Amino acid sequence: MFNDLKDKRVLITGSTAGIGLAAAQSFARYGAKIGITGQTLPDDLPQTLEALRQLGAEAEFFQGNLCNTQACQQLIEQFVARFGGIDVVINNVGGLVGRKQIGDIDDEFFDRVFDLNARSAHMVTKYAMPHLKASAQASGTTASVILVGSFASYMGGGPGASLYAAAKAWIHTIQKNWVSSYTKDGVRFNVVSPGTVDTAFHADKNDAVRAQINATIPMGRFATAQEVAPAFLFLASHACSGYITGQVINVNGGQYMP
Repeated sequence: MFNDLKDKRVLITGSTAGIGLAAAQSFARYGAKIGITGQTLPDDLPQTLEALRQLGAEAEFFQGNLCNTQACQQLIEQFVARFGGIDVVINNVGGLVGRKQIGDIDDEFFDRVFDLNARSAHMVTKYAMPHLKASAQASGTTASVILVGSFASYMGGGPGASLYAAAKAWIHTIQKNWVSSYTKDGVRFNVVSPGTVDTAFHADKNDAVRAQINATIPMGRFATAQEVAPAFLFLASHACSGYITGQVINVNGGQYMP
């Protein structure tokens, strides 16, 4: 189904674990050329890269703190130097940072949350755009930018997660402007919006809390990262989604139905 992803140059930010790594593994099975990123060097990086290569990918790791604009620019330059261009960008970097109620939120915390979740996506996309346009022109199809939103963007987030939810809502919204501005250049923009996924993000939750959350999900359980990953394949594939842009694909087991 996703055979047109072979040899596509796919950059996945924040992808040494969780949803990002599951997406990388899925693209690897279709022979893509994959760049994974992280702020630090994981201890298991050699094994991770070898596993991706064994699945069928060319794979490289790029290190950088994508809260920083210069690091975003350098990431794109390094990826293009390695692979010769970019066909797909998946802006997966993001996180809660911490839980703080409104009275405890200071400038530093505010900036950390929005730098991690919003600035990173904006700046990576900004510097990738010339290469995405070139990809679309050369292939005669479309290039793809996929942002990672969240169920929290609809619901406002849990206790102390207001800024995280707001940053994810920013992601759901800004793509609408990008669609209006860049569709003519052959670049599509879509959001994958996960619900509650069984990753390190929720590792602090005990069995009682998990049971309470499960009760809000019609499917009765957390998702796995592997269940989210196919949505990225679909949105990256021109053959499957070449006329789909400006959409939010909710992968949440029915936890929220807009």
